[in-house]
Amino acid sequence: MGQQQLLLIVLGVIIVGIAVVVGINVFTASASQANRDAVVADLTNLAAMAQQYYRKPVALGGGGNDFTGWTVPATLVRTANMGADVTATIVGGAAGTVTLVGVGTETGNDNTNGVKATMTVTATGVTTVINN
Repeated sequence: MGQQQLLLIVLGVIIVGIAVVVGINVFTASASQANRDAVVADLTNLAAMAQQYYRKPVALGGGGNDFTGWTVPATLVRTANMGADVTATIVGGAAGTVTLVGVGTETGNDNTNGVKATMTVTATGVTTVINN
């Protein structure tokens, strides 16, 4: 083989190597974002359940305009999207809130801990903050 052919082979190997590294990085970022979206979707489902409990009269098994007594259903404490149990902090009363924290199964932005989202549920709305 001539020097030109060897140079082309080396150049081809370098280009393929760079393409593989870029592909792996894109896949990792995509998996992390997909998990983050799934955690937010799971927390949104729980937030809807909490608001339903809040609005339902006590006589029908609800909170009667109070979050006190609402718990995360046992089957939704840990899902396929969340690698840790959902934690719910409830502050009751007419101006009550429920704070839900979900930690995902994929590594988050800090490259150490799992993706994390915090959702604050009130009687009239939901606020979501992406922590990692």
